[in-house]
Formats: sequence, structure tokens, C-alpha cells
Amino acid sequence: MPSFDIVSKIDGQTLDNAINTAKKEILNRYDFNGSKSTIDLDKKTNEVTIVTEDDMRLKAIVDSIISRMVKQNLDPKALDFGKDQYASGNMIRKEVKIKEGIDKEAAKKIVKKIKDSNLKVQAAIMDDQVRVTAKKIDDLQAVISLCRTEDFGQPLQYINMRN
Repeated sequence: MPSFDIVSKIDGQTLDNAINTAKKEILNRYDFNGSKSTIDLDKKTNEVTIVTEDDMRLKAIVDSIISRMVKQNLDPKALDFGKDQYASGNMIRKEVKIKEGIDKEAAKKIVKKIKDSNLKVQAAIMDDQVRVTAKKIDDLQAVISLCRTEDFGQPLQYINMRN
């Protein structure tokens, strides 16, 4: 039976390139001249830490990261912006988590959407992905187009199409 998996992954190397390019862009901007702003990507915990002096600079850094991600064909929905924390002195710290894998709530929404479509497919949640099986590949392609029209709060990829 044909099947495919719906996953939410982000390429680590491409993300690293986008963060490094944003870092260089921020360092070269005139309004950041003499600034103590830092952007750090922790690959183990999938977290970006931004430390800067004020809200205006923080917003500029976040905008720069998002624009670099879009240019690298990464979906900015993978970023989970937490609230700002005040670090020592007059510094502002923001920790941005990178979402990997489909969380349980989004997986349930995906399965419900597929079942409500009345297509002859079966959808099952497997850890942090959703496996969809059907008798015909056309039904699987209909599921992919259905999922692309809906926003589940995180970027989705469709992999492992098998016959």
C-alpha cells in the first residue's frame, strides 16, 4: 500500500547559515555600531539566544533572522519566540526555540482534517510524525494538497512516498 510521512524538520546547516548571515548583517549596520548585541545558535538544544540593549535593536535582529531564513527557503513558523527577559544591566535577552517534530496537538489537528475530508486514506500518529496510507497514490496527493491549504502552526514536509 502506498504511504508517506508528514514531518516537521528544519535543516540544521541551512539554519546555521541563515543565523551567521544575520549576524554579519547586524554587525555591519550603522545603527548597531558600538553595540554589544550577540546572536548565538545552540545546535544541541535547537535554541537561538539574542542579547541586545533595547527593544528597537531586538526587533531589528529578529526581523533580520526571519528575512535570512526566508531567503534560505526555511519557514519562519519553525521559530517559537518566547517572552523577553531582562539580563544583567540594561540588556534584553530573548531565547527563540526552534520547533522540530510535530507536537501532539498539531498531529491531532492534521489527522482530524484528513479524516474529515472523506478521502479513502488512513492517518496514524507515530511519535513526532503522521503516517498516511491509501490504496491509490492519487488519494495521497489529495491529502498533501489538503494539508498545504491549512495552517497547522508549523512548517510541514512530506517525505518517504512509497509504493
